[in-house]
Amino acid sequence: MAVLYVNNNGTVLSNDAPTIHPGNRGHLYGDGVFESIRIMSGRPLNLENHIKRMLDGARIIKMRTPAYYSTKFFEDKIVELIQKSEITEGGRCRLSLDRVSGGAYLPESNESTYYIEVYPYDVNHFELNAKGLEVDIYQDIKLQKNFLSNYKTKAGLIYVMAALSAKEKGLDDLFLSNDRGNILETSSCNIFVVSNGVLYTPGLDEGCLAGTMRMQIINLAISHGIKVYECAILPQNLLAADEIFITNAIRGINWIGGYRTKRFFNNMSRKLIVLLNEHWEKELGI
Repeated sequence: MAVLYVNNNGTVLSNDAPTIHPGNRGHLYGDGVFESIRIMSGRPLNLENHIKRMLDGARIIKMRTPAYYSTKFFEDKIVELIQKSEITEGGRCRLSLDRVSGGAYLPESNESTYYIEVYPYDVNHFELNAKGLEVDIYQDIKLQKNFLSNYKTKAGLIYVMAALSAKEKGLDDLFLSNDRGNILETSSCNIFVVSNGVLYTPGLDEGCLAGTMRMQIINLAISHGIKVYECAILPQNLLAADEIFITNAIRGINWIGGYRTKRFFNNMSRKLIVLLNEHWEKELGI
């Protein structure tokens, strides 16, 4: 297997030895934002939307970014790592922005550093799960809507605890809800509910993550005549649904096979995964 490489703020290093510096605020305080980016045929997907969300998130947490932090700048850095790591087909990239070292909870500076890592992925297209996922609702911690909710910050412990709880219960994932009981997302994905051929998904004003794949699925659906509504999703809506699927940038679409005693179809999921792959094959010319 080829050696994999990372880029720590301009310095390219192999990832088989420590590459994060002592005092890194992302490590110490979760003081940063990040993006998970899918690679197909050795090229990063949907980069413009990822970079926009990341830079918006950096601005929200009062982190300063230089003017040259553009889509083109990060694309060049990511492609360099992909090629050096000999990833020619499927892969995934994690791109982080951290506040520079110094200070405790109060930072000494609001300047930023970047960190990029790439890994191979086992398939070179978006693949629908063969077996439907089994899910329930996470009860131990509720999501609180705030001005950070729509961004991928490094404060991810609630999602870690939800994923651990799912594993302990023998489930594939858990839905996360707010204190009003509205379903917002899962431990790693946005959620779509299908009823009578119409898609329903929690709105960003509810406090869910502004997922890049979420937005792509909304746009794909609308462009193919499928109605989409952003609205509150309650547990009873899950039980009344014909289908539920979840989305993220790496896995694309995963369909839910069961929620408690309710079983679901995957007709819409199968249709949308075909459209998603067709879109990126056309974009990449493959």
